[in-house]
Parts: sequence; structure tokens; C-alpha cells
Amino acid sequence: MVYQLAERLADEIWKIVSGWDRLAAETVGRQMIRAADSIGANIAEGSGRGTYQDNRRFVKIARGSLFEVRHWLRRAFSRGLLTPEQVKLTKPLIAELGPRLNAYLNSIGKSSENQ
Repeated sequence: MVYQLAERLADEIWKIVSGWDRLAAETVGRQMIRAADSIGANIAEGSGRGTYQDNRRFVKIARGSLFEVRHWLRRAFSRGLLTPEQVKLTKPLIAELGPRLNAYLNSIGKSSENQ
């Protein structure tokens, strides 16, 4: 579920940025897309590494990318690039993804301690 939620957020970010003018898309937009795509990519890479330690490390990187997305969304909002509808769409995704990433990270830690 956490991976699918990360994909959903990345797709929403892509849709938002695709409607921006060139300056906004090439500055704030590019950074925001890269950070959003990085969340799911790091979850996938960590789970494919084969060790609990690597998985935990990549989930922490994914969590950092989520914080980066939040930063870029705040910058985009303050610069008038987001519509109220776009805020309404992305805010709940981010609010849900953070705790889910933490829960996933905690579940990995518990599994590794038992093995």
C-alpha cells in the first residue's frame, strides 16, 4: 500500500507540473517531480536489495524525499502555482504517506530483530 500511495502522489505531481509555464516547470517543477518519483523508486530499490538493513536505509531516503516534496509544494503554493483543487488533492496523500512510511520502516525493524 505504501508503494502504491507513493506512485499516486508522483502521478499527481506530474499532472500538476505539466500545466505550468516553462520557468516554473523547469525550476520548482523539475525538483518536485524528481523528489516525488524518488519516494517510490527508493521503496522499490530497498525491497529488492535483499537485506533488512538496505531496505531500512532506502525507506529512510524515501522519507527524506517526501519531506523534499513537501518543501517544493510549499514553495509552489507561495508562488501561486497551485490551485485550491491541487492542494486539496495532494495534501491528504502527503498526510497519509508519511505515517505509512514510518509504519513500514518500523515493521522492517521488527522483522530484522526476529531473524
